Amino acid sequence: MPELLLELFSEEIPARMQAKAADDLRRMVTDKLVAEGLVYEGAKSFATPRRLALTVHGIPARQPDLKTERRGPKVGAPDAAVQGFLKATGLKSLDEAKIQRDPKGDFYIGLIEKPGRDAIDVLAEILPVIIRTFPWPKSMRWGARSGKPGSLSWVRPLHAITATFGLETEEPDVVKFEVDGIETGQTTYGHRFMAPEAISVRRFEDYEAKLKAAKVILDPQARKDIIFADAKELTFAQGFELVEDQVLLDEVSGLVEWPIVMMGSFEEEYLAIPEEVIRATIRNNQKCFVVRDSKTGKLTNKFVLTANIEATDGGKVIVSGNERVIRPRLSDAKFFYETDLKTKLEDRLPKFEQIVFHEKLGTQAARIKRIERLAAEIAPLVGADVAKATRAAHLAKADLLTEVVGEFPEVQGLMGRYYAKAQGEDDSVAAACEEHYKPQGPADRVPTDPVSVAVALADKIDTLVGFWAIDEKPTGSKDPYALRRAALGVIRLIAENALRLSLMKVAASALAGLSVNPADAQKLPSDLLAFFADRLKVQLREQGARHDLVDAVFALGGQDDLLMIVRRVDALGKFLDSDDGKNLLAGTKRASNILSIEEKKDKRSFDGAPDAALYSLAEEKALAKAIGEVKAEASAAVAKEDFAAAMSAMAKLRPPVDAFFDKVRVNDDDAKVRENRLKLLNEIRSATRAVADFSKIQD
Repeated sequence: MPELLLELFSEEIPARMQAKAADDLRRMVTDKLVAEGLVYEGAKSFATPRRLALTVHGIPARQPDLKTERRGPKVGAPDAAVQGFLKATGLKSLDEAKIQRDPKGDFYIGLIEKPGRDAIDVLAEILPVIIRTFPWPKSMRWGARSGKPGSLSWVRPLHAITATFGLETEEPDVVKFEVDGIETGQTTYGHRFMAPEAISVRRFEDYEAKLKAAKVILDPQARKDIIFADAKELTFAQGFELVEDQVLLDEVSGLVEWPIVMMGSFEEEYLAIPEEVIRATIRNNQKCFVVRDSKTGKLTNKFVLTANIEATDGGKVIVSGNERVIRPRLSDAKFFYETDLKTKLEDRLPKFEQIVFHEKLGTQAARIKRIERLAAEIAPLVGADVAKATRAAHLAKADLLTEVVGEFPEVQGLMGRYYAKAQGEDDSVAAACEEHYKPQGPADRVPTDPVSVAVALADKIDTLVGFWAIDEKPTGSKDPYALRRAALGVIRLIAENALRLSLMKVAASALAGLSVNPADAQKLPSDLLAFFADRLKVQLREQGARHDLVDAVFALGGQDDLLMIVRRVDALGKFLDSDDGKNLLAGTKRASNILSIEEKKDKRSFDGAPDAALYSLAEEKALAKAIGEVKAEASAAVAKEDFAAAMSAMAKLRPPVDAFFDKVRVNDDDAKVRENRLKLLNEIRSATRAVADFSKIQD
C-alpha cells in the first residue's frame, strides 16, 4: 500500500515547540485521513530545528465507494416534495427509488452512490488546509513572495514543502498543491552549513538516509541518544562524570541537526560559588551541561557543550567562544553571591513591609509573621523545637530579596540555606529555609527534619486558609495560586512522616491570624477539610487504591485525621483481597439490599437492638453472638489504630453470616420475628461500619 512523505522546511523552529508541533502534525493528518475513509497502518512524525516531517504508511490508494440510503417523502406526496427528493438524490425519476413500508405510511427511499476518489487527490485537498490552520502557540507573517503579500501564518518563514505519495516499488508522485506561493515538490535541504545544497527525495526511507548523508539526524530521540552517549564518554575519558539533565537534553537536541559534543572549561576560582548557581548560570545562558569529579562528587571547572557543526579546527573556536560567554556570566554570579553574603538574612526583612503578597491578604511581612506563629504552634505536634521552628519561619523567605535569587529564581530556598549556614544558623534552621517549599510535586522529596516539616506545613496551610478566606478557591482547571499542589504537599508531609495532627484545629488557628473576616468563618475549616479529602482521594487513587475503598472509608467521617484514613484504606484493600473479605462483603451487601427493600416497603428503619427472646434458630443466636464479639473486638482494634486486627475481627463474621442466609428466612410470617431479623441484619451493617461503609464498596 502507498506511503505519504510530508516535510515542511522552514527557518529555525524554537526547541520548546518542536515536540508538540510534530505530534500535532501527525494527529491532524491522520485524523483527516480516517475521516475521509483512508484508514492507514502506521504514522510517525519528526522534528529538527528546520523541519517538521511525517511519514504515513499503509494508506489505501483510493477511497472506498460509499452507498447511502436517503429517506424521501411519503408515497403520494406533493410534486414539489418529490422533485426536491429527486434533485437531492440525483435520481432521474421515482422509478429508480425504493418504497419502504413504515407504521406511518409508505416512503420513497433513494440510494445515493458516491464513488471514492484517489487518495492523492484527497491528500492534495486536506494537506494545505492543515498547513494553513496549524496550531502554533506563536506564529508570524513575513514579506511578499513572488510579488504577492504573504498570507501564511507560520512559526518562522516556510521555505519548501515536500509531499510525495506512492508505492515502495514505484516512483512516487508529488502531491500537488500550493500554500502562499510555495509549490510542493521533492526537494529538501541538508545541514545549513555543512550540506546546504538541494536534495531530491522520493519516499521516507530514501529521505531519512539522504538527510543523514547531508549531516541531518532526523529523529529527535536519536539526536538525544548521540548527545547523551558522547557526553558520558567524553567526561568519563577524563575522569569526570556528566551531571545528567533530561530537560536540558530535550532542549539541546532541538537546537542542533548534527550534534557534536565538546568540552570547555572556566577558572577554578568560580568553584567557590554554590554548585547550583554555577549550574544555573551555565545551563540558562549557554545550554551547557556541568561536570562532576567522579571521585569527590564535586563540580569541576569543566562544562559540556553541543555544537551543530563539525569544525575544521576540531572545535577550538567554538569552545573558546562558549568559554568567553560563560566567564563573565560566572563573574556576575560570583559578584552577586559575595554581595549577598555581606547582608544578613534578617536585615533584608524590613523590605517585605513594602511588598504586597496579595491585596486582600496584606504584605509579605504580615505573612511571614503568620507563618512564624503557626510554625510555633505546629512544632510540638511534629516533634520540632519551637524556637528553631520560629527562627526558621522568620528567615525562610528572606532569600527572595537576594541578588542571586533575583537572577536565578529557581534557586530560591536553596540559597536561603547557603546564606543561613554562612551566618552561623543551626543546621535545622538552615535546612528549613530550603525545605519549607517542599514537596512541590508528586516526584519531589518530602522533608523529614521536624523543623522543616513544621515550617513547610505552616507555609502551605497559611496559603490555603488565606485564599479560602478571600474566596479564591480553585475552579475547574483553574488554580492560579497552586492550591491543589499546596494541599497535596500537606497530605504528603503528614502521611510520609506519619504525623498525627488535627487539620481542623490548625486551619482554625491559621484563620484566627488573618486580618480578613470571612462571612462564613466557622464553616471555613470544614470546607477546607473537604478540599483536603478530595485531594487525598486523588492521591490514594494515583497510588493504586481503589476509588470505592476510599469512598467507603471517607463515608465514616473523621477526615480530620489523614494518616488514619490512609491506614484504613490500605488495611481494607488487603482484607478484601482475601476470601474472607470477599465473602463478608457479599454477605453484608445482601443484608443491606434486603434492608433497603424492606425499609422502603415499610417506610421505616430497623434501628435498635434485636430481642434475644425472639431468636428461634441456632443460626440467629450464633450470628447475634458473633456480632457482639466482633463489634467489641473491631472497635477496640480501631481505637488502638490496629486496622489489620480490626479486619481480622471482621473476618470472624463470615461463617455465621453465611449460615444465617443459608438457613434463616428473614421475612418470616410472624411480623415480630420478621422485624427482629431485620434488626439483626442492621446489626451486621452496623458492625462492619466500625472499619468502613461496605455499601460504598463495589463487588
